[in-house]
Amino acid sequence: MSRKILIRDLTLRDGQQSAFATRMTQGQIDTVLPFYKDANFYAMEVWGGAVPDSVMRFLGENPWDRLEKTKSIIGDVSKLTALSRGRNLFGYAPYPDNIIDGFCKTAIESGLGIMRIFDALNDVDNVKATIKYVKKYGGIADCAVCYTIDPNFTFAEKVKAFLKGKPVPSSVFTDDYFVNKAKQMAALGADMITIKDMSGLIPPTRVATLIRKIKAVVNIPIDFHTHCTPGVGLASVVSAINSGVDILDTVIWNFAGGPAAPPIELIYLFCKKMDVELDVNMEAVAKINTQLLVIRKELEAYDAVKKIPIAFNPVTDNVPTEVSNLIDKAIKAVKSGDEATLISACQAIEKYFGFPAPNQLVKDAEIPGGMYTNMVAQLKQLKAEDILESAMKLIPKVRLDAGLPPLVTPTSQIVGAQAVSCAMDIRNGKPMYSNTSTQFVALVKGEYGATPVKVDPEFRLKIAGVREETNYDVSKYKMQPNPILEDCNNVHLAENEKEVLLLELFPLVAKDYLTKHKKALCITQKPVEVVAETKVVEEEKVVLPTLKVMSPLPGRILNYEVKVGDTISVGQTVVILEAMKMENSIMSDFAGKVHRIVVAEGETVMENQVLIEILA
Repeated sequence: MSRKILIRDLTLRDGQQSAFATRMTQGQIDTVLPFYKDANFYAMEVWGGAVPDSVMRFLGENPWDRLEKTKSIIGDVSKLTALSRGRNLFGYAPYPDNIIDGFCKTAIESGLGIMRIFDALNDVDNVKATIKYVKKYGGIADCAVCYTIDPNFTFAEKVKAFLKGKPVPSSVFTDDYFVNKAKQMAALGADMITIKDMSGLIPPTRVATLIRKIKAVVNIPIDFHTHCTPGVGLASVVSAINSGVDILDTVIWNFAGGPAAPPIELIYLFCKKMDVELDVNMEAVAKINTQLLVIRKELEAYDAVKKIPIAFNPVTDNVPTEVSNLIDKAIKAVKSGDEATLISACQAIEKYFGFPAPNQLVKDAEIPGGMYTNMVAQLKQLKAEDILESAMKLIPKVRLDAGLPPLVTPTSQIVGAQAVSCAMDIRNGKPMYSNTSTQFVALVKGEYGATPVKVDPEFRLKIAGVREETNYDVSKYKMQPNPILEDCNNVHLAENEKEVLLLELFPLVAKDYLTKHKKALCITQKPVEVVAETKVVEEEKVVLPTLKVMSPLPGRILNYEVKVGDTISVGQTVVILEAMKMENSIMSDFAGKVHRIVVAEGETVMENQVLIEILA
């Protein structure tokens, strides 16, 4: 009797987020949902991650509508799943229990069946609350152990660190490290464990080892999630199949490969030869794939790969002899433990069908593909592409200084942005960490939780102003303001629990979205005011000598910490600037009185643009 593996389809969330910047509209999703109802996937990842933010920010759509509409069409055929960041949910700061409770309750009522819960530090304490509330409201708690590796320091760097009395730690992320995390999560009530390889770095042999070791200590299903960017994703999935994995994460052909997960169609071919049943309607999958090609062409402007695989339907098309032989070769290799041959055969199959080649830069850097592309985009914005190599080389040091966090959202963005900032500091003749984001300070301080290795107390003092690890105090959490829109029938910006949650989880984006949405619905007609023409006599302006606070980076003004007339001191934070997806506290180099605020909150600024004028 053949063994069965369940399939979680990622196409509508992780697939489109990895390859098309999460730009699928509701209209595009509507064209494939009827076929999904026939596909019989165990689960469909349709929400969480960047979806709620992106549909508001870029598409002007309501995230709750997307989840609810999908549920109304799919029904109970497939469980709908979402990705959340433990206590952080979708943001950077940890949330108190009442917010986590409300979010889990509303998400499950809106159709969510499985919540994949992970913590960017693999700090098990940070997933407790979400497990509790997901299960409280009848959901399935899928707890993810984030796979990562030890940084690759050069011999010279190791010697230098040793001579300074601060040797580089070795072998932090061992098999026991990951197995113990899985065991702890299972003890908290996890219904399944996911090995979450967000970087696509886990080699086939390591996959096999971890699956077997985790299965030896927990009695719940094991899911395997990986990406194809560095080139071992398909081989590692074949290894997972051979090692007894229960659930696999896959993407449908025209959205698969490259930065996304492996295609289900290739996994189907392997499973047929390995006597493994998928229990998926591949004819319905082919119909989805046909429509995905149409959608992919519509999303061409956001296509991260711009390389469409050749057309192939494993149900109706003959498998080329060359491919069939390569599959046999790969299966033989995985059973004999020949990792090199397994990887080579799988890469040859991907090449035959026109999937992207392994990304050597990402492979060598040993970081997530999304983190790499984020850094490139940030440097282009800064007009500083020339420091990419320097920034990449600084990642291991910045990561170690911050306690060696796994590189997954949001720590990948925090570490990547800080490496870029440090490279710019060095280029401008300043010491490293002259500019630090609010999030990097919080990470070093301990507000995100316990890091895999302890942060040096002296470094914490330098960055965060305290020596001791300091957890985030959720008792000081303040709800986002919910103003009345006076020009829109005096309605509140957020009128119900769903809108309040959007405002709490995505303050800036939700504020913009809800304001536009409410004004679009507002039917109040105001009488046209006739303004009498008046002559304005301009007074002669007295120009006073002022000191200027400049923006060190391009970005957007989040808020000012001072107002006109305030007396400020040297080193005082005067403005919060969003740059490189991080919040940066801009301090004044001068003491004096605020004479003028030059740029309004919410506006974008360039590097070295004047923000505040100060009278000495």
